Amino acid sequence: MNNLLEIGIFILIEIILNRMVNLAFRIMSKKHKSVHLRFLKSAANFLVALVVTYCLAQQFEVTKDISRVLLQSSSLIVAIATFAAQQALANVISGFSLSVSKPYNVDDKIKVVQGSSIVAEGMVKDITIRHTVIRQFNGECCIVPNSVMDMAIITNTNFNGDIGNFLEVEVSYDSNIEEAMAVLQKVCIEHPLTLNTSENGVFAKGYTQNGVVLKTTIWTKNLDHSFQACSDIRVKILREFKKRNICVPYQTVTITNSPMAGEENG
Repeated sequence: MNNLLEIGIFILIEIILNRMVNLAFRIMSKKHKSVHLRFLKSAANFLVALVVTYCLAQQFEVTKDISRVLLQSSSLIVAIATFAAQQALANVISGFSLSVSKPYNVDDKIKVVQGSSIVAEGMVKDITIRHTVIRQFNGECCIVPNSVMDMAIITNTNFNGDIGNFLEVEVSYDSNIEEAMAVLQKVCIEHPLTLNTSENGVFAKGYTQNGVVLKTTIWTKNLDHSFQACSDIRVKILREFKKRNICVPYQTVTITNSPMAGEENG
């Protein structure tokens, strides 16, 4: 009965300590949504469980002897564990590396590329001692080992302050090119989500068989604003061009019935 009571007390202590750790990191994460806080929280919870388990083992003669033998043979255990859990240790070490270097934070939009393949692309939601959780744009969560994250090429769209997105519009040769460029620049500047000014020019990128391709850059604070601003600007450009008789060329197909086809049907 006493043994069960001691076990219950140690389990209660572990629960209380883990909740204290979670509360402390929750308070810190409200001020700083840094990915290293998530990793340190997982490491602290693991350390609490390890210490409480060791202290509990010291309360009983059988487990006390076993723990003493394990400590005396610690070098051998470390060697065996290192060999048996190379990948797991690699993930832990890579997690520490990512926590220190901070190539991404929670809620950052990233693209993880390894070789010529895209491993994952989406928003960082969490990092543990083993893996990083990325919620992709289709709603699925991708669990990527930290060792893969440490070795991969990471494109972080939130790493820099502003996001630039190219916008191209084609106008016909018969249209007033200078007026089309002025309209495109004005629409980009007036949109509430853009950071464009008069210094962000519009350029003639090149010629096609249908007309001239105009190109500019739309600057916004983040990627979400970029998607919305580009969509709105594309729609408004068509409206403004239509008011000014600026033609956006498009191909048409005309189908006619030949006289011979009509005679055969008759």
